[in-house]
Amino acid sequence: MFEPKKVKHRKWHKGRSRKRLTETRGTKLAFGSFGIQALTPYWITSRQLEAIRKTISHSLKNRGRIWIRVFPDKPITKMPPEVTLGGGKGEVDHYVFPVKPGRIMFEVDGVEAAVAQHALKMGSRKLPLRSRIISKE
Repeated sequence: MFEPKKVKHRKWHKGRSRKRLTETRGTKLAFGSFGIQALTPYWITSRQLEAIRKTISHSLKNRGRIWIRVFPDKPITKMPPEVTLGGGKGEVDHYVFPVKPGRIMFEVDGVEAAVAQHALKMGSRKLPLRSRIISKE
């Protein structure tokens, strides 16, 4: 699973809701010819990213190349069950990447258009958000 090796601060603030904002960086294809673009905001966990990566690479059958354009580096904390209030902030449970609309998450190149679109379609089914497949053409 994806997890940062070292972080500056172990526990972060949650942050404000940015549902109406769109992404300004990472909105164009940079490495591959086809990609998955997010249409709704969501926090993508490292487990979800790993499941999508496995699905795409299985569909490509070790042909072509995959680029993962997002990395989960935001720590999410969680308190253990049945703990009363007042014990402070919980320990880090998992890591997420806050995706905004317009962000390209995965890119594929080196295979035919039909194969790439099928692989990305299978991968986008694992996503908990609405997305679309885009191409350079």
